[in-house]
Amino acid sequence: MSYATADLCDDYIDQLQVATPMFKSYGGKSRFMGPIATLRVFEDNQQVREMLASPGEGRVLVVDGGGSLRCALVGGNLGQLGVDNGWAGIVVNGCIRDAVEINAQAIGVKALNTNPTKSIKRGVGEENVVVRFADVTFTPGAYLYSDEDGICVSDEKIEL
Repeated sequence: MSYATADLCDDYIDQLQVATPMFKSYGGKSRFMGPIATLRVFEDNQQVREMLASPGEGRVLVVDGGGSLRCALVGGNLGQLGVDNGWAGIVVNGCIRDAVEINAQAIGVKALNTNPTKSIKRGVGEENVVVRFADVTFTPGAYLYSDEDGICVSDEKIEL
């Protein structure tokens, strides 16, 4: 991919939201972009698994985990599901685990941190709703652009 979030900010700042720099980069792709799909969950990753098991079609899954650092919402198995089903990336307002495994996978991942503790699996949460964290409103269908410098979101696709 031939874009940089810094260049996008230079050229399109009026149409971008820029996330507060609070995420660490994981996954084998440091740059990823695509339309947004969202989940709102709390310490429960059953819906994360279900979403990543469905066709990603180049989308980015944005998971609002409430910022909890008490357990992981994505691990190596779910990262591989994302790869296998064509997801471009995953952004987690929470933790991941199996970081070494995820770093070897062909997917971009941003998360607050790692935690080896697995989540509960009750299937409680909301899918494809507007979520807000890191000073950004993530709307399903908007476009997310991520690289080594950060995350930018645009309501419309930017032709690169």
